[in-house]
Amino acid sequence: MHRFPYSTRTVPGEIWMIIGAMPAYNEEKSIAKTVLRMKKHVERVVVIDDGSSDATSEIAEALGALVVKHPENLGYGGALRTLFETARDLQADQLVIIDADGQHNPEEIPHLLRPLTADVDIVIGSRFTGEVDSAIPPYRMFGMKVLDLATNIAGSVDTTDSQSGFRAYGKRAIDCIRITGNGMSAGSEILMQAQKHNLRVAEVPISVRYDIGETSTQNPLIHGFSVLGSVFEMASFQSPLLVLFIPGVVITILSFAMGAYSISEYLMSASFPLLFGLVSVVLIVLGLLLISSGLIVKCLITFLDTKM
Repeated sequence: MHRFPYSTRTVPGEIWMIIGAMPAYNEEKSIAKTVLRMKKHVERVVVIDDGSSDATSEIAEALGALVVKHPENLGYGGALRTLFETARDLQADQLVIIDADGQHNPEEIPHLLRPLTADVDIVIGSRFTGEVDSAIPPYRMFGMKVLDLATNIAGSVDTTDSQSGFRAYGKRAIDCIRITGNGMSAGSEILMQAQKHNLRVAEVPISVRYDIGETSTQNPLIHGFSVLGSVFEMASFQSPLLVLFIPGVVITILSFAMGAYSISEYLMSASFPLLFGLVSVVLIVLGLLLISSGLIVKCLITFLDTKM
């Protein structure tokens, strides 16, 4: 068998199994080019056909890719979950994931694989290291930075491009990562798990094409809020006191201050500030809800940890 660059271990006689993989949903227009270009840099190409209704699977199989087909569309997270399970079944030593829509350049795969030989577990292809591509639409730039900030605050490793779909994983990361959600927040979830398992993360600059039309099946605004909501949910379960309890205490204190101001205004002028009063009531309810939710989730997590 022909061995491609970066396909041999540093220990003589041992061979690395490098898998190039991609989640794909109705990508018959671009899948052939992506598979062929990826095959030059990896041992085996795996395509997770996430319920496509077109010829994505047939084209990928005809070009020699291993295709795992979902009977229905599970979403990006569901496709990545199957992808990691397949990599473990194939006993992969390295795994590089790329989008199937043609946005990423497979010729950059060696740049992502190289740091894995230097005790790095995850390599992220970042659009924001080095010179930032001016072709990135402003609304995308803003949305990505908001999600980066939310992901970093939620307890992930610190990165410049938390939503990048172009990544490489070493053996330790392949074995550790267990994706639970089906949505687009899977990229953030992986980084949170990297922090939890003390995985070492590096970033390398990549180029991304934005001239191939709209590649997402979701409205960008809906997509952004969906990911943000999922990140908040994951963070709430990982750090309930930080994410729920403490903000609840702050909001409750603020609400009591506003309520006290409303009452003092009424006593001094016989005119009740209705807006302040209503806001204080809403904030009291919200604050107490966050406090109770934080305590309940913390107790639940502690209980489950003692049972495992």
